[in-house]
Formats: sequence, C-alpha cells, structure tokens
Amino acid sequence: MSRAVVYHGGPRHPFAVDVLVAQLAQAGFVCELHDDLDAAAAALTATPTALFVVHALRWTMTQHEKYAEDRPHWGMTPSLMARTAITRYVREGGGLFALHTSSICFDDWPEWGELLGGRWVWGRSRHPLYGTVAVSLDGTHELAAGLPNFELQDEAYCHLELQPETRVFGWVEAADGEGTTGLQPACWVYDCAAGRAAYLSVGHDASSLQHPVLAELTHRAARWAGRLLPTSTGTQTHA
Repeated sequence: MSRAVVYHGGPRHPFAVDVLVAQLAQAGFVCELHDDLDAAAAALTATPTALFVVHALRWTMTQHEKYAEDRPHWGMTPSLMARTAITRYVREGGGLFALHTSSICFDDWPEWGELLGGRWVWGRSRHPLYGTVAVSLDGTHELAAGLPNFELQDEAYCHLELQPETRVFGWVEAADGEGTTGLQPACWVYDCAAGRAAYLSVGHDASSLQHPVLAELTHRAARWAGRLLPTSTGTQTHA
C-alpha cells in the first residue's frame, strides 16, 4: 500500500471523507487524515508520500457578508510553511489529487491553481443549485477508457480558470434559471514540474462519491497522480 495524506473538511458541504478513504484504500492507498493544513503539509515531508489528497473547502470567506457567521471558525489563509511545503512536494515529484470544492480553496494563494491545473475565480466561476448533473467523458483518454457518460446529483462548476497545459477528459453540464451551463471542464490531469495533479469537480457528498462511474474515476485519477498506473497521459483531449 502507498501512503496518502488527506486534507479534509470545511463548512456548508457534507464531506464524506470516510467514503473517499475507503475508495482510496481500494485503489492501493493507506490514508493519514488531517483537518489542519499545517499538519497535513508537515506530514508530506515526514515519511515517503505517494499522494496528497484535498477534499476540503477552506478559504478566506471575505467575498460576501453571507459568510460572516462561518468566517471566525472556517475562514483561513495558508501559512507560508504550508505553501512552501505543498509547492515543494508537488513540484519535486509528488502526486496531488483533489475533488469538488478543492478548486475553491486557498483563494489568496494564486499558485494553488498552478499546482492543481485550475481553480475557482471569484466573480467569474459559479454553479447552479445542487441537482442533476450530466458528465461527459472523452473515451479516448486513458482515465476514461471504457467508461460511459453518466448523471448524478451534484453541483456543476462553471467557468473555472485552467492552466494552458491542463488536459481535460471530462465535462459537466446542468440546467438552471439561465438555461443550460454548456459543457464545463470537470475532469483533468496536469503535469506540474516533476509532479502530477488530477482533479474531479464533482464529489459533493456520499451519494455522488458512491456513483459507480465516479468511484472508478476516483480510483484511476488517484492511481495516476500517485504513479500507480503504468501508462502516460499523452493522449490529446478536447479543450
């Protein structure tokens, strides 16, 4: 079993970290859990670590007063130690796997998007209300090969900002009062210096994580980022 450090937790979402940990175990990882970012960052350098997993929603919470009640407990900014340790871990060859709200995290640390391959941008990114989300996959990509398109109950993130080299192999689409969102990048892989990052924008709750196709995507993405898959991602994908 390979070691994974999992950073989890946050407000306003039913994070099913127990479900995720069970799926990571099936993928070949033994997980060490942290809800404190400094502790998670320190753990990355304590012993050999194949994968850093982020399933969290932690940001400054300064964008709107609707967050004021949660801000004293949940609002945060990554320390210099955490930023340095995470950046070094990924760029020197570590694996990063993140889900759903993780692209919103660390809003005052722009480099987070450069490690992950993309990020949420306040004032631009959005999502319709929780509901039916259609996920379309590029079957020519190794992480989606043989998997069908599917639907699940989740949130469809729209207008994320991606790095130019990010390779997208899955898209989400949903409907709201403004019509359909159109296809939005939702599943991607990204090479960050010597490291690897993989991201899935769905995974809102236990029901979503347990969808059989998303569960398989989770296994494959984690194993790719943690270098437990033998193949590369040189396949061209749609922009």
